[in-house]
Amino acid sequence: MEIRKSKLPVLAPHADQDDIDAVSDVLKSGWWGKGPKVSEFEKKFAEMVGAKYAVAVTSASIGQDLVFKALGIKNVDVISPTMSFMTTAAVPLWNDCTSTLVDINVEDFNISLESVKANISKETKAMIVVNYAGVPANIRGIREIFDGFILEDCAHSCYTEGAGLQGDAAVWSFQAVKTMPTGDGGMITTDDAELYEKLLPLTWLGISSTYSRFANTNDNLVPKPGLAWDYDVEVLGYKAYMIDLTAALGLTQLKKLPANLAWRRHVQSEYNSKLHPDITRPVWSDTVQMYTARINSELREKFMEYLSSKNIHTSVHYKPLHLHPINKNQKALFPNADKEWPRMVTLPCHNGMTQQDIDYVIYWANTFFEERN
Repeated sequence: MEIRKSKLPVLAPHADQDDIDAVSDVLKSGWWGKGPKVSEFEKKFAEMVGAKYAVAVTSASIGQDLVFKALGIKNVDVISPTMSFMTTAAVPLWNDCTSTLVDINVEDFNISLESVKANISKETKAMIVVNYAGVPANIRGIREIFDGFILEDCAHSCYTEGAGLQGDAAVWSFQAVKTMPTGDGGMITTDDAELYEKLLPLTWLGISSTYSRFANTNDNLVPKPGLAWDYDVEVLGYKAYMIDLTAALGLTQLKKLPANLAWRRHVQSEYNSKLHPDITRPVWSDTVQMYTARINSELREKFMEYLSSKNIHTSVHYKPLHLHPINKNQKALFPNADKEWPRMVTLPCHNGMTQQDIDYVIYWANTFFEERN
């Protein structure tokens, strides 16, 4: 097979004219900050998830941090899985907590209930539970042994049916290579009215949004003298609100999400049925945020270099968090993560791929192993 001229990315966003038009409409509207598009996006996203409340923010990382700050989670022990992006270890540290990492399941790379049981203590007051690659974690099992706060990390779960409803709150990601990309951005969802009310002022330095003070005037956003400009700051907040330019992309991506997920699942099905038997398939995912295959650890670097020579980009998701110097001195043991992560390799899977791209990856991935036999 002829080698392609351009690199096929492992993850990538995909936009069409609807996305361009949506952003263009906001640019022409003159209202680029937090406004009607953000409100619409929050409402529609909450409806999709089945949550009562949604707060749009600048990133999922900031969303997790705001939840901790709204609830006053500080100076306690927080458990999270070692197989995750750095956010889940950093957020507890940002809030002067102990970040306790635990092991994963071999099958789905989600948090191990057995490892949680072995490392939970009376100081553990919160957990961040990640749905790795969109596969639901065993939050129900954790509930049986832990009655503290559970934040469901749904960065990979947009949208897996039932995701975001198992924890006390959930945080979602719209980062550039997620299933519903907006460049960056996140959403907090919850059924807790008190948490929701605490979150709102935290997104903008304790100030009510400009749009909320203008919206009750008229369609031209003309303020009533002496009312719209005035506000009082009662809590220390942060600058973390989403803007309409971002929300406009979120709304168009939300409309296309079912079709986009269907295509990602098609890529997954093609890989599952056609890849070489020496490539271990991941657990089925409804979002296929990553297609994390496993091969012989001694072959991984050679395999990745081989595919790179064919202009196929691969990656590893993730290097376990306990191996980073910032997370040293962990008390848990990580036999599953230590064994499995050297075998992990992420193959391309995104909406921009064509059938020809899928076939191209399968051909060269299989050729690598066939040439070794």
